[in-house]
Amino acid sequence: MVKSFRDMEVWKKANELSFQVFELTKSLPRSEDYGLTSQIRRSANSISSNISEAFGRKTKKDKRNFYIVARGSAFETQSHLLYGGKVKYFNEQIVGKLIEEYDDLIHQLNKIMKALG
Repeated sequence: MVKSFRDMEVWKKANELSFQVFELTKSLPRSEDYGLTSQIRRSANSISSNISEAFGRKTKKDKRNFYIVARGSAFETQSHLLYGGKVKYFNEQIVGKLIEEYDDLIHQLNKIMKALG
């Protein structure tokens, strides 16, 4: 039984991916501190934050809106990963694996939203 957002598999996955993005961005140049580093970390962290906020909402409509925002942040994170790979900041294989993981996360969010109606 899910008693907390911390019990949700989708939140656990989003939280773990956020940590992986943080680790990936540690090696970015200082010149990216207020650019890619900040943007990708914020978008990755936003996913689990919005999932937890959705959990705390009462109505299906409110919950769904936060899941929609979480899904949008997952797509944003993928875009940042692709950019980082294109400009050779990130290893292409790592980017590919993370893109797949985010695809799975987006699929999980889609299932939750479908269940909410």
